[in-house]
Amino acid sequence: MKKQLITVLVMSSLTFSSMSDAAEIESQREHHEELIGVSSGIVLGAVVAGPVGAIIGAFTGAIIGKSVGDETELKSQQAKLSEQQMQITKLNDDNQSLALISNQYESAKYELEELKLVRQQKLSELELGLNIQFKTGSSQLETHFQPQLDELASALLMSNDLRLDLTGYADRRGNSIYNQALSEQRVAEVKNYLVSQGIEEQRLDFRAYGASAPITSEQSFENDFFDRRVTIKFVTEDSAVASNQ
Repeated sequence: MKKQLITVLVMSSLTFSSMSDAAEIESQREHHEELIGVSSGIVLGAVVAGPVGAIIGAFTGAIIGKSVGDETELKSQQAKLSEQQMQITKLNDDNQSLALISNQYESAKYELEELKLVRQQKLSELELGLNIQFKTGSSQLETHFQPQLDELASALLMSNDLRLDLTGYADRRGNSIYNQALSEQRVAEVKNYLVSQGIEEQRLDFRAYGASAPITSEQSFENDFFDRRVTIKFVTEDSAVASNQ
């Protein structure tokens, strides 16, 4: 009878142990990382101190398993931080590029304003008119007038809406036919020089009046000097159209 009772208890113990082992296997699948440490700790503890050591080892192993999981999470967070750092660096580079472009824009805008001021100054000077004087009986352009014509050409090149009005004259000495031809040669000389500086001929309006339009009614050596001239005035496209209507 005692032998039968002992047999039943042993079988029950084995059945319970098998059920416990199955539950432990299922738990291992759900908590793999922690059980790695737990199982390692149990084995280590059992070897060192028997059953009591196994319990202590299980506790220590749980901590080890948790550390394994924390290490994986740490690496994941470090990867995310590295990616975010790269994004921040790119944004900083983009901001620096934007700041550079903004500075270049402001610089270009400032230069444009400076050019507008220079243009307006030259236009104001041209409003007074420019006279190119000639020697008696000559249509040759004197070299000391060339810098003035160069500035005039620069103003035209900066301002596509500007045109020039060139008018040639002669003094009252000589006959009218000769004076007319001489005034035409003088205005042609000035026109050709401006064209050589890059000004399109269609932007130059020119005519000649010979000796028919002296500056003063009284003829003298001094007045004759001022009559031998080509007068240059600037006109805008709008004013040119208005004058032709």
